[in-house]
Order: sequence, then structure tokens, then C-alpha cells
Amino acid sequence: MELRGVHHISLNVDDVEAATAFYTDVLGLTVRDDRPDFPFAGVWLDVGPQQIHLIEAAVPADTGQHVALQVADIAAAVADLRAQGITVSEPRPVVNVLQSFLHDPAGNRIELDEVVG
Repeated sequence: MELRGVHHISLNVDDVEAATAFYTDVLGLTVRDDRPDFPFAGVWLDVGPQQIHLIEAAVPADTGQHVALQVADIAAAVADLRAQGITVSEPRPVVNVLQSFLHDPAGNRIELDEVVG
């Protein structure tokens, strides 16, 4: 087996419309138009060459599970998010990245990473 990377991740959200607005308007992802007509609400989003699939379903408790998104400039990203009223942690160094954390409207944890070396 040859793994080539991550194609997509799925996140449960309790309000697809609010989550879609957050991921598009706040984080800048784009909505895909090729999502099949599943028997449950959801949306597919592009984030670089990967995707995030939002699924309307019960959201698991925040016990550390998260999605990490790479940013070019974490200080600028944190400042932009805070200017929009989003609570985000101070960047801190971990191994070769600076990382900050925030939550989407459903409570899913999002990690922002800037690779620094």
C-alpha cells in the first residue's frame, strides 16, 4: 500500500449553515459543488488540495481531537481572527511549528500551524 496524503477529513457540526459561514467567511475555504445528495445535510469545502467535509450530526466532546491547518503567518492569522471576534490562543512553539488553537461554531477544535524550521 502506498499512502499519498490526506484527501479529506469529516467534521460533525450541529448547524451546517453556521459552520459553512465560519469556514468560508472566517477561514477562507471554498465550497465545492460536487457533493452527492446524501440523506443528511452537509457541505464539502476545499482547503488547498485537501478537503473538509462538514456533516450535520452530533458533535463529539472536545477531548483533544482536532484538525490542524497550516498558515503562512500565524501572527497575522491570529490578529485577523481576533479582529473578527474569534477567540484564539497565543501562538506557542512546538518542535518546528508555532501553533494556536480556536473552535468552530460547533465546538470542533482547530489548530493553526506555521512551520518555522
